[in-house]
Amino acid sequence: MTSAIVQERRQLTGLAHRLLGSLSDAEDVVQEAFGRWYALSAPQREAIESPGAWLTTVTSRICLDHLGSARVRRERYVGEWLPEPVPEDPLADPADRVALAESVTMAFLVVLDAMTPAERVAFVLHDVFGYPFAEVAAVLDRSAAACRQLASTARRRVRAARAPAPPRVGVVRAFKVAWEAKDIDGLLGLLDPGATLTADGGGLASAVLRPIEGGERVARYAVGLATRAAGMTLAEHLVNGRPGLVVRQDGMLAAVIAFDVAGDVIRRVWAVRNPEKLRRWSLAR
Repeated sequence: MTSAIVQERRQLTGLAHRLLGSLSDAEDVVQEAFGRWYALSAPQREAIESPGAWLTTVTSRICLDHLGSARVRRERYVGEWLPEPVPEDPLADPADRVALAESVTMAFLVVLDAMTPAERVAFVLHDVFGYPFAEVAAVLDRSAAACRQLASTARRRVRAARAPAPPRVGVVRAFKVAWEAKDIDGLLGLLDPGATLTADGGGLASAVLRPIEGGERVARYAVGLATRAAGMTLAEHLVNGRPGLVVRQDGMLAAVIAFDVAGDVIRRVWAVRNPEKLRRWSLAR
């Protein structure tokens, strides 16, 4: 049974990551869930018919509590809050990279963050991981019908935010080239007129405190930043499974940038500068 429990860790971490928007927090939650499992007596563990289901329920409930307290902490957060960007794991199984890929993108996690904790849990458990509403109801302590309604509301949010067409290959690369060249016209040609840029510094790194709205304003901001930051370099990198950029200033990690691309234009740019959210990127090249 111990080996079966250990095999659940990756699945549980993936679940908690989508529920919390932070891989670091997800790992802490899963560790706490395993701690509760091993705190049970041997007879108590033997009496549990499905350890995996038990761990899923416990992990989801810890996440639900965490989401509730996170909303209070967000009120004191400096500037905008964004999900933690995650680099590609070079050791991950290729099948794992493909499975549930859309549900870990920055765009998807940002939509999830706009949901209520109950909506998020119901949607992720049912729509992303395929748990029946009877099991979702046990986690949320609500009826299956109520959980079905929560998931339906969340599903409408996701559909409304989903890109209407697959992104054209090379949009992010073209953005990088135009940014490096301080080519404002080139940037304008890649940005949707209604594009927005959101930055997350968390009070620990300088960043705009409110989203910059409008493609022209985003382009001018990017060119101004490139002009002021003489030692800035850009590198292409997968960010949450999608093409993104890693920014370094004088060789030091400065930001990780994710994009929401619809067809051949960029609709949203997310720049994470909070160093606490960039620890995984210190070795990413």
